Amino acid sequence: MRSVAINVAANTNQPGVRGPLFSDGSFEYVPIPESEPVRADATAPTYADLDLTTDVPADYRSHPVHLDPEFAEYPHCDRYTYGDNNGVKARPISELSAGDYLLFYATLATDADRPDWAPPEWGAFLIGAFRLARDPLTGEAYRDLSADAEARRIFADNAHVKRDPFDARVLVHGDPDASGLYDTAVPLSTPESGSEANHVVTDLSTDSGKGPWWRRPLRFDPDATERLLALDPADAARLSDR
Repeated sequence: MRSVAINVAANTNQPGVRGPLFSDGSFEYVPIPESEPVRADATAPTYADLDLTTDVPADYRSHPVHLDPEFAEYPHCDRYTYGDNNGVKARPISELSAGDYLLFYATLATDADRPDWAPPEWGAFLIGAFRLARDPLTGEAYRDLSADAEARRIFADNAHVKRDPFDARVLVHGDPDASGLYDTAVPLSTPESGSEANHVVTDLSTDSGKGPWWRRPLRFDPDATERLLALDPADAARLSDR
């Protein structure tokens, strides 16, 4: 049971604001804006459609969102799917198998009322996970599917499938009984600084935690995955066994 954690969600580049971390450790998942054309027979919700508490810049309110990953419990979603067209992330995801985990982390904005395990201003936090219901599907394999294939239905609402043209290098389907957004974010940054990796990154993953680690895929072996999935936010913040 291996896992890979990848960076998703809104940031200061797209659309210029991060989702917030709240005082109780909960958070708001804010997708990035859709940057590619959407098929004429498909629709993508806008930021206004999501009814967010986050103050999205006014010129983005009516902009379609790239709702990926999609979580069944999130507005305008009914399944757990993820697609990626970026080779840096698609390659490690493609190496996963059914039963492995794809984890999602985001940079979230923090304020003076943040939990004591969260850094000032911003930090990187795990926000959700999929346990893979099937082996990842490559973009080539998806293109070769028959029109009535079950996977066509499963991925019908995925943001990359809605794009014109379809551009995913990999597609992932999460088991609905073992996937979802977290209720509480799990920190990957130290309480001192958002850019400083905590021991979840430096001890459990294969990443050094040096440089812009919060933009890289993080790989976890079976033992590290088991420990990671059992962590609560306070555990993650004080993890120090090396």
